[in-house]
Amino acid sequence: VGNITAGGNGKTPVVVWLVEQLQLKGYKVGVASRGYGGKAPYYPYLLTETTTPDIAGDEPVLIKQRTKAEVAVAPIRSEAVKMLEQQGVDFIITDDGLQHYALQRDIEFIVIDGKRRFGNQHYIPLGPLREGVERLSSVDFLICNGGEPQENEVSMRLQPSEAINLITGERRSVSSLSNLVAFAGIGHPPRFFETLNQLKANVVHTQGFEDHKAFEQTEIEQLMKHGDQLIMTEKDAVKCQSFAQSSWWYLPVDAQFPEEKAQQILNKIIEVKE
Repeated sequence: VGNITAGGNGKTPVVVWLVEQLQLKGYKVGVASRGYGGKAPYYPYLLTETTTPDIAGDEPVLIKQRTKAEVAVAPIRSEAVKMLEQQGVDFIITDDGLQHYALQRDIEFIVIDGKRRFGNQHYIPLGPLREGVERLSSVDFLICNGGEPQENEVSMRLQPSEAINLITGERRSVSSLSNLVAFAGIGHPPRFFETLNQLKANVVHTQGFEDHKAFEQTEIEQLMKHGDQLIMTEKDAVKCQSFAQSSWWYLPVDAQFPEEKAQQILNKIIEVKE
């Protein structure tokens, strides 16, 4: 699962959705990742329930905590795959592995930001592209996150649920929280702020950070002077858990697909397995 543009496109929710759907069908699923932003004591590294983002990176920790699947990280992804094979998994999903051509793959997904799409269609650093748009024609599924899907694209939307308190686990509707300070260290922070706006959240201050940022306790506490409560993404919550306060919340999102398309995706995956 990957993309051809830099920045957040919604890959991790797609990975989580694939894992959960296959688990519901009784399969054991593994996830391989580079582990960007983490420094493990050795590689490949198999995550446990208590692995922290500074060891394995924020996205692998989020996936592990959300799905309880086997998750392995290694800069050379094939090493992570071999480790997962030793765990007896039925399927391996590689998170952001599209450009890792040394790794054999059976099915490819490209996730597209439906609003930003491909920008000026120039390569980094002049534009957002990691690879040319001709790559779109060679994959199995094009997933359009938000916006208007083009022909041959599967429509997906990120459905937010209730806010969850980092300390107590209490769930509340976002609109019931007051004087919120919202921050996001993801590929495209404005998408998170727009989601809060759609949920009629009472946001008094927003702050975007670079993707995968390792947060310091003091800088997050500094944000509190702008309001009464904090709201963050699930990806940021895994990095703030160790020093969280009782007024801190996060907003999980789930990938949602039209039923027919969801079935089509799963059928294709299981067909390859058989």
